[in-house]
Amino acid sequence: MNNHHQSLWRWICGRIISLAVGTVIVIAVCMWLRFAVQNYWNLHRMPPALRDEFLRLVDNPQADPARFHYIVDTWWGLNYSTPSIASGDWLLLSVLVLVMIPFIVFMGLKYARPLSAQFSQLREAAEEVTQGEFGRQAELVREAPAEMVRFASDFNDMTRQLARYEKELRASHVAMAHELRSPLTAAMGRLQGMLDGVFPSDPQQLAMVMKQLQLLNRLTDELHLLSLADAGQLILAREAISLDELLRERAAWLKPQADAAGISVIIHAAPASPLYADPLRLGQVFTILMENTLRYGKPGGRLDIRLHPTAEGYRIDFQDDGPGVAESFLPVMFERFTRAETSRARHSGGSGLGLSIARAICQAHGGDIQAALPEGGGLRIGVTLPTVDASQ
Repeated sequence: MNNHHQSLWRWICGRIISLAVGTVIVIAVCMWLRFAVQNYWNLHRMPPALRDEFLRLVDNPQADPARFHYIVDTWWGLNYSTPSIASGDWLLLSVLVLVMIPFIVFMGLKYARPLSAQFSQLREAAEEVTQGEFGRQAELVREAPAEMVRFASDFNDMTRQLARYEKELRASHVAMAHELRSPLTAAMGRLQGMLDGVFPSDPQQLAMVMKQLQLLNRLTDELHLLSLADAGQLILAREAISLDELLRERAAWLKPQADAAGISVIIHAAPASPLYADPLRLGQVFTILMENTLRYGKPGGRLDIRLHPTAEGYRIDFQDDGPGVAESFLPVMFERFTRAETSRARHSGGSGLGLSIARAICQAHGGDIQAALPEGGGLRIGVTLPTVDASQ
C-alpha cells in the first residue's frame, strides 16, 4: 500500500472542505476587487482638495456626517448606501454565486472521479468473476482513498485465490478420475477376460480383482475423509494418549515393512505427558509418514523420529536420509494427488492422498504439518499438536 493514499474519511472531508473554502475565497476576492477598483477609480477622479477632505472624513466620519455622505453619494452613487436586496452589491454577489456553480460542479466531479473510477473497476471485475473469470483483477486507481485501494487489493487477492482454487479443483478432478478409473478398469478388464475365457476363473484371478477393488475402496474412503475435513465435520474421538507410546506402537506395526526395505526406524522420545487427542487418527498420521519413508527411502537408510515438548503442546519431527524432493515441490507437497515424479515416482505406490490426509487430521486437532529439506539431505516433516483441555 502506497503511503500517499489517505483514509476515505479524510479523502472526502478534505475535498469538500477545500472546495467550500476555495469557493468562499474566490467570491470574497472578487467582491474585494470590485470595491478596491471602484475606490481606486473614484479617488483618482476626485480633485486633490476634495480627495484630501474625503480621506480625512474617512478617518473620522463623525466630524461632518452630512458632508461625508454627500461626497459618497456624489462619487459612488446613491445605490452605494441603499440598504436594499436589489442593490448592486447583492446583484454582484448573486452573479458570482451563479458563476461559481459550474466551477463547483466541475471540481466536484473532478474530485469524485478517482473514487468513481475505483468503484467502476471493482464492478467490472466483479461482473466478470460472476461469469467464471476468477482470475480477473481490478485496476488500482492511484488517486483513490486508502480504504478503496485496500478494498480493491483485497478483491484482487481474493480472485487470485479463487483462480488458484479453480485450477486445483480441476486438476484434482482429473487426477481423481484417473486414480479411480485405473483400479476399476483393471478389475473390469480382468473380469471380462474371465467371462471371455481368456483368464481362468480360479481364486488367483479373483484375488487380483479383489486387490483392485480394495484399492478402489481405499481411495473412496480417503476421499470421504478429506471431504469431511474440508466441511469441518471430521469427528475426533479424543482421549488421553501418550504420544511416545503411540509412535512406538506404530513403528512396531510397520517393522516387517521396515526390515524388508532395509530402513531403520529410530524413535527419540522420552515419556511424554498425556495429550488429549484421537489415537486412531494420529496413529493414521504417523503410519502415513512412516510408510512414506519406507516407500521412497533408500535401502540401508534410517528414519529418525523426535518428539519435542513445546510451549503450546508437542512437535514430532520425521527426518529421513533418503533422496528428498525438489524444493519447488514443498509448497504443493500436501495437496491432493501430488507426487514428486523424480525421486518419488508413481510406480512406488500410494494414492497421492496420504500427506493430504495427514494434514487434514493435524489441522482437525488444531495443529499443522510442514516439510523442509535439511542441510544434510533427505526430508524432514514436522507435526505440531497443541495441548487441548479435556473439557473442550
